Amino acid sequence: MDLSSVAVTKLKGVGPKLADKLKRLKITSLQDVLFHLPSRYQDRTRIVGIGDLVPGLEVMTTGVVVSCEVLFRRRRSLLCVIADRESNQLSLRFFHFNQQQQQRLRVGTRVRCFGEVRRGPQQLEMVHPEFQTVSSASDSSDAPENALTPVYPVTEGLHQLSMRKITQAALEYLKSFDVEELLPESVNQGVSLKQALMTVHRPGADVDIDALLQGNHAAVQRLVLEELVAHRLSVQQIRNAIKQQGAPLINIEGDLCQQLVSALPFELTNAQLRVIEELKSDLEGGMPMLRLVQGDVGSGKTLVAAAAAAMVVDAGYQVAVMAPTEILAEQHLVSFSGWFEPLGLKIGWLKGKLGAKQKRDALESIALGHTKIAVGTHALFQQDVSFNKLGLTIVDEQHRFGVHQRLSLREKGVELDVVPHQLTMTATPIPRTLAMTSYADLDYSVIDELPPGRQAITTVAIPNARRIEVIERVAEAIKQGKQVYWVCTLIEESEALQANAAEDTLIELQECLPDARVSLVHGRMHATDKERAMMQFKNHESDLLVATTVIEVGVDVPNASLIIIENAERLGLSQLHQLRGRVGRGSVQSSCVLLFEPGLSQRARDRISTLRETNDGFLIAERDLELRGAGEVLGTRQTGSAQFRIADLMRDKKLLPAVKTITDDITANHPDRVMPLIMRWLGEESPEYGNV
Repeated sequence: MDLSSVAVTKLKGVGPKLADKLKRLKITSLQDVLFHLPSRYQDRTRIVGIGDLVPGLEVMTTGVVVSCEVLFRRRRSLLCVIADRESNQLSLRFFHFNQQQQQRLRVGTRVRCFGEVRRGPQQLEMVHPEFQTVSSASDSSDAPENALTPVYPVTEGLHQLSMRKITQAALEYLKSFDVEELLPESVNQGVSLKQALMTVHRPGADVDIDALLQGNHAAVQRLVLEELVAHRLSVQQIRNAIKQQGAPLINIEGDLCQQLVSALPFELTNAQLRVIEELKSDLEGGMPMLRLVQGDVGSGKTLVAAAAAAMVVDAGYQVAVMAPTEILAEQHLVSFSGWFEPLGLKIGWLKGKLGAKQKRDALESIALGHTKIAVGTHALFQQDVSFNKLGLTIVDEQHRFGVHQRLSLREKGVELDVVPHQLTMTATPIPRTLAMTSYADLDYSVIDELPPGRQAITTVAIPNARRIEVIERVAEAIKQGKQVYWVCTLIEESEALQANAAEDTLIELQECLPDARVSLVHGRMHATDKERAMMQFKNHESDLLVATTVIEVGVDVPNASLIIIENAERLGLSQLHQLRGRVGRGSVQSSCVLLFEPGLSQRARDRISTLRETNDGFLIAERDLELRGAGEVLGTRQTGSAQFRIADLMRDKKLLPAVKTITDDITANHPDRVMPLIMRWLGEESPEYGNV
């Protein structure tokens, strides 16, 4: 039976409403349920004593309630304290609770709870743990579970318990049927696909827990192998489709590119010149360019892209420049306008929130071909945008867009069998292991040289207890006429996350620095307010910008030479490196201060150490991949990108040679299996290859 043809509504308990929620997770068939794999597991197989708890771990523990009270502080909360026989104590904190829960946690009640252990104001605590009451220490319901508990990716309104029930129903179905084996029979992993799915979804008591958690279990590796094969096949399909298509033949005869370079107040680096030559060769080749330009923060990628745009415009074609956020798109608008308008070329602008007349005029100018270079956000690939003669698309911070979104923009220029060239850029250096697998549909160039005069940024890590010293350092920098970023990880106060909020920090810094001009920017602000705050800072109408990580990309203020990053232990290495890159954009020595809370985990220590030791984005990216895995480095925030469900490129890179061999075998001997494999693992994320 083809499980991909069995609707999810055939499963017990799945009605139309639940089916709609599952659809948000791209789950519409029985096969989709089976391949919606656990993202991790909770270990409820053992009970950890309160005295042995360690911050950062998810564990199950037991104790007797010794106090329980409702607190009225910044937020109303229920604080319950439990203790063991040795008088070790743990706080259970609830921000959302009802009277029934409060009664269940009365003093003297024995409870078993599961949650993440964190440092609290007085002692270790769990915030919103799962809990159940048990009558005594010998109660059988107090015993640990005999298998790992899977945790699935879910969506709003769909809870873990529901997802486990749905999966269980699918597994019951699977017991009576076989899932189709699509890998060649010669691939013997010692475990069938059916067995692998059963084990990964419901690991039994006899399963090697450590091997499963570390991803080394045979069942995991069987699924990893097939997922990597599916990804490689999808990339291969894209490349093959591209080879079948023609592209605008760009004759580099005009002198707009030379005019652009000659007008610059500085000389291009050898790395920039090398990459421009690579782009020129692609544009003259007659096949669609599909090139990724990687370059560390401040290496001059945008200028390289502008040079390519000049070549294409000179040949009579249009150029589209797309960025993932309005802030970054506006930065490109300013840069391209500054370079091209003195040369007589007006730059177009298109974003989601334009006035009706502005949008109508912008669309008309693009459609008639009057706009030679259009800069914008994702609005550029909306249905109502029509280019007259699109020759090149430039996509910045491309890891935030999925393959099919990149292709959507290219399709704007499809005319007969000719598609536009595409140049994608990223300031997030992508490790070679990742680039070879996830971005193998792209050729790639590296700008591995910074412009002369740029100095390495000095990075220090300081505990939050010395916060007042940091504020004094900020005051001194402002007194010297310099500008400062202060980055917070949250917009609003959250006791659960114990991170300082941007709004509270703004008030604190205004009180401590009464003579400083302090402004605020975060993602929830109205676009015009955000733009106003950013422009004030850029024009030095404010000295200190308190911001969330919305400033990670796109802000270029050469006078800013100091950045403070709060709760640095909560951010990934690449994100910290991106934020640090907001300073050091001028010739002045710049500094980055990482404020952290005590009790760092080993992983947080490693991240901060790496950042202090090097400014090399590629070394940082490799280290980030080791620490966090490919899924997070690719970015969980990105829209439309296919994430690995179970594969981890650093852990599983030993399989890559076998993946290539199997892919070649399937392509040559089993072509009918290519699309079923791709659809099984990538589903709707699979590009429509005929339209590439």
